[in-house]
Amino acid sequence: MTKVSVLYPNGVDTRFDMDYYLGKHMPMVQAKLGAACKKVEVDHGLGGGQPGAPPPFVAACHLHFDSVDAFQQAFGPHAETIMSDIPNYTNAQPTVLVSEIKW
Repeated sequence: MTKVSVLYPNGVDTRFDMDYYLGKHMPMVQAKLGAACKKVEVDHGLGGGQPGAPPPFVAACHLHFDSVDAFQQAFGPHAETIMSDIPNYTNAQPTVLVSEIKW
């Protein structure tokens, strides 16, 4: 199983509209990726590793696919549409991690 994690770094001036993200962006992403996307998780950062520390990431999204190829085939045709929506909910520059789930 392949997981694609999109991590949105937190910062002093970071803006993130979770309502837009959950209500508009993620439904659009799911519709574009279709059945190739097996599972979706969205995290909202609450804190860092130390008590009272701010979260290093304001949000994260985890998309599950059968393989890297399945992700690339589903995402590729819609990459521009999906990526162009980012400014509508955040000014953070997301980091993407493609990984293989081991456990």
